[in-house]
Amino acid sequence: MGSNSSRIGDLPKNEYLKKLSGTESVSENDPFWNQLLSFSFPAPTSSTELKLLEEATISVCRSLAGLWTVFTLGGVGSKAAASPELSSPLANQSLLLLLVLANLTDASDVPNPYRQAIMSFKNTQDSSPFPSSIPHAFQINFNSLYTALCEQQTSDQATLLLYTLLHQNSNIRTYMLARTDMENLVLPILEILYHVEERNSHHVYMALIILLILTEDDGFNRSIHEVILKNITWYSERVLTEISLGSLLILVVIRTVQYNMTRTRDKYLHTNCLAALANMSAQFRSLHQYAAQRIISLFSLLSKKHNKVLEQATQSLRGSLSSNDVPLPDYAQDLNVIEEVIRMMLEIINSCLTNSLHHNPNLVYALLYKRDLFEQFRTHPSFQDIMQNIDLVITFFSSRLLQAGAELSVERVLEIIKQGVVALPKDRLKKFPELKFKYVEEEQPEEFFIPYVWSLVYNSAVGLYWNPQAIQLFTMDSD
Repeated sequence: MGSNSSRIGDLPKNEYLKKLSGTESVSENDPFWNQLLSFSFPAPTSSTELKLLEEATISVCRSLAGLWTVFTLGGVGSKAAASPELSSPLANQSLLLLLVLANLTDASDVPNPYRQAIMSFKNTQDSSPFPSSIPHAFQINFNSLYTALCEQQTSDQATLLLYTLLHQNSNIRTYMLARTDMENLVLPILEILYHVEERNSHHVYMALIILLILTEDDGFNRSIHEVILKNITWYSERVLTEISLGSLLILVVIRTVQYNMTRTRDKYLHTNCLAALANMSAQFRSLHQYAAQRIISLFSLLSKKHNKVLEQATQSLRGSLSSNDVPLPDYAQDLNVIEEVIRMMLEIINSCLTNSLHHNPNLVYALLYKRDLFEQFRTHPSFQDIMQNIDLVITFFSSRLLQAGAELSVERVLEIIKQGVVALPKDRLKKFPELKFKYVEEEQPEEFFIPYVWSLVYNSAVGLYWNPQAIQLFTMDSD
């Protein structure tokens, strides 16, 4: 039985393909199905054997087809459906199965072969040989995989697959970072973070870590400022008729930090947000005026929070002098956390000023407009060193604006800033180590991923019933 025959058993080849795949949309020239049918089988000697062979082949092929459709997530090139689980149940079930298999723990003497395969598969266009140390090697079309991933990020499981591939497979990571249409992948990830109120925390974590992994690459950090976007309809705080992908990324990450500060107060979340901003900071280019304003606004919010905690700590200390029986809240720890975040924001601003000041007049403008915010931190022992450069920039440009006279228009201020950048004595700016953060999984990542994957299986696997009373791996209200 071979792929070159026009009939397979008693069926025409195209009908047999439809039967194997369970769909009407399979082409007779589909390379995947033809590859499956190219294997040689002994010729059946009776109609009974033919029937058994056909049923066995269908079973095997459907299983293998699932692992293929998981990488195309139900059809490359089709528009993303509102509910991918319902529009392509085979792809959804296959994806869930793959995630379960990939997150199996290693045996004492044998590593997980499914994880090994995911870590090492290559592009079909890559003709280089696999190392002999890789026992589970295969190739797929990276372009098709990329297109499918871009289309399906509305589902938790597709985002988790994207994270897994970016984190564990260097071939995929290199391919994606070399794409010239990264906005197709980044925009759906930003939309997940933008609608943080509607997403479960695990989905938000995965989206944020994907951004952190991408921002580890300087090429990515440069290129996102060269991609100009028009009319981002899902961004509702302000009409953005034209903005770079880089500025939009900054806006969404800052919004996530602010949401986290006022709602969830998750240290892990804001640490990763600030790490992504820090990775990008030296490559900030032509920041949108609104993005520059939001950077300073976040610092303003942190400054107010710092002053409030400081005031609470002072009042609490005064109250404790009259009563030794009342336990003091741990304001010192709160103050330490907020000062760490303020320090990081100052380092991000400083990194931009020292590396790309001439590219970002809007940030200098925002800095000057809110310069009073930074006054209290000039002599603070925790920030005195990092404030030197910021203070130098504020003082230098404030002097030039003073010389230009009063009642200056926005356009005139920006013009003075652009002219002043050339005259700024850059040798007086203190050099600091480059801000670089790298995502590293926790020591026992399975404690997070295994319950997460099985909660996805429970919540979105089509046609499978699980007794909720018997579930012990995760709580029923788990994300």
